[in-house]
Amino acid sequence: MSLVKLYDTTLRDGTQAEDISLLVEDKVRIAHKLDEIGIHYIEGGWPGSNPKDVAFFKDIKNEKLSHAKIAAFGSTRRAKVTPDKDQNIRTLIQAEPDAVTIFGKTWDFHVREALRISLEENLELIFDSLEYLKAHAPEVFYDAEHFFDGYKANPEYAIKTLKAAEDAKVDCIVLCDTNGGTMPFELAEIIKDVKKQIKTPLGIHTHNDSECAVANSLHAVAQGIVQVQGTINGFGERCGNANLCSIIPALKLKMKQDCISGEQLKKLRDLSRYVYELANFSPNKHQPYVGNSAFAHKGGVHVSAIQRHPETYEHIRPELVGNTTRVLISDLSGRANILAKAEEFQINLDSKDPVTLDILDNIKEMENRGYQFEGAEASFEILMKRALGTHKKFFSVIGFRVIDEKRHEDQKPISEATIMVKVGGKVEHTAAEGNGPVNALDNALRKALEKFYPRLKEVKLLDYKVRVLPAGQGTASAIRVLIESGDKEGRWGTVGVSDNIVDASYQALIDCIEYKLHKDEEIELPKK
Repeated sequence: MSLVKLYDTTLRDGTQAEDISLLVEDKVRIAHKLDEIGIHYIEGGWPGSNPKDVAFFKDIKNEKLSHAKIAAFGSTRRAKVTPDKDQNIRTLIQAEPDAVTIFGKTWDFHVREALRISLEENLELIFDSLEYLKAHAPEVFYDAEHFFDGYKANPEYAIKTLKAAEDAKVDCIVLCDTNGGTMPFELAEIIKDVKKQIKTPLGIHTHNDSECAVANSLHAVAQGIVQVQGTINGFGERCGNANLCSIIPALKLKMKQDCISGEQLKKLRDLSRYVYELANFSPNKHQPYVGNSAFAHKGGVHVSAIQRHPETYEHIRPELVGNTTRVLISDLSGRANILAKAEEFQINLDSKDPVTLDILDNIKEMENRGYQFEGAEASFEILMKRALGTHKKFFSVIGFRVIDEKRHEDQKPISEATIMVKVGGKVEHTAAEGNGPVNALDNALRKALEKFYPRLKEVKLLDYKVRVLPAGQGTASAIRVLIESGDKEGRWGTVGVSDNIVDASYQALIDCIEYKLHKDEEIELPKK
């Protein structure tokens, strides 16, 4: 079995996704991360298309990569222009990449309607461009654009385009499912026929418009494909490209392809989240292998089973891809969930302890009222400590008031909060303004407590979500507020539920602060 080479096109095809734009500096940083995980080829962009890609190829020459080769992307020459005079071809060579990839037309429909040239002229474009590049670049790959659609429309001509590339002695011919509509069973049969007629090594480049990009890529490998193209997190135009975060572990763990090392595979989740961060996207928690929910267990039966044998409900060990098993707490929880979370928080609980059943009953009753602890594990830890009597009360809120005032029709409302807290034997009464009532309350609460607990200044509110609970009561409906907070050491979630949005937010804010004070072992207790 030939070693499958991984070809990443996040920096080119991935940036064609809606709402994604990467700076040159971002692209260089991602290239280093791709190199660390063992990607063989990194497609940096199309140097003839925009200044940003030109700058990338210039800057990447000054970077030291330990493993990956940098590929430049472009197209075949224009009609009636020889390769040495074609600006696109010349720019590819001037970029001095380790490899060059160009695409050409395979589908006769595109040749006639997009290029508006004869079928024979298109074959000449492919051959001339590739032959010229082979004389000026270390490695040359040919992306047969729309190959599968072209083959289904006119198989004889589609194969002729591949033969033109083969005659030019390219290093790999990549079969592209550009519209993403090919089914796995079709793809496998087409590749079998191609291999009977083409001896050049083959690659695969699929799009996800039919949710088959990963499956098609793996089917292609099963048929002997030796290069797999894709993007991190499946970023790409329309519905995206083949997701390398799913393909790589499937190749390594399921198909026994030694494409990267086990140590490199453990960096996969970190790579996924790194690319999400630089693209300014929230990670997809339900993403296979690398998502937060990929190995999260909610049902009590599941949790009980995985504690004995993880493989009962996990198809791989999450640590292999840098992920972890998570136990969720909800109204579906059983005793095993509670015990698992207690162990995670280093809280001693016994399955026969009446407190365990009290906690379970309390959770189910609270979730029936609208609470949700799946994204609010800090609130759940506080709930357990209260039930066990180990919860430490660092402060108490005597009362608060929030005022929203709009003084003029053309001005923004003004929000102000006043709060009275008691720490030890001392009462602190403060006020603060904010961008809305919740922000004002948060500012006032912090202002009152930070003089006693200075390290609360480290806490940042990272996310704030409001959900109207379905009760058919319109504006009188109950509200659930989920708050994600963090400091330099980690992140945590808290929850509050009320028919008043300020009160729900207050509950979540109080849990946030109490969690910080409990987890921070170095906190200085206020002097009495």
